[in-house]
Amino acid sequence: MNKWLELFMGLFLLVVLILVSWASATYSWTIFGYDFNLLHAGWLLFKGGLFWFVLMVSLLLILLGINDMRD
Repeated sequence: MNKWLELFMGLFLLVVLILVSWASATYSWTIFGYDFNLLHAGWLLFKGGLFWFVLMVSLLLILLGINDMRD
């Protein structure tokens, strides 16, 4: 695939994702009585990923510290 086509398709999908998540948060989409807020779901995923990233970095630092004490 052409590198420029891949770049523009990725940017297009990113812009569409941002617009759909904004619209779902702004206009209160509901399906069968359930709130369909993609922006909230994305924020929860980001917070969970940030939590796991910090946890893994802290475990890595602890393991490196234990390894350095052994030497």
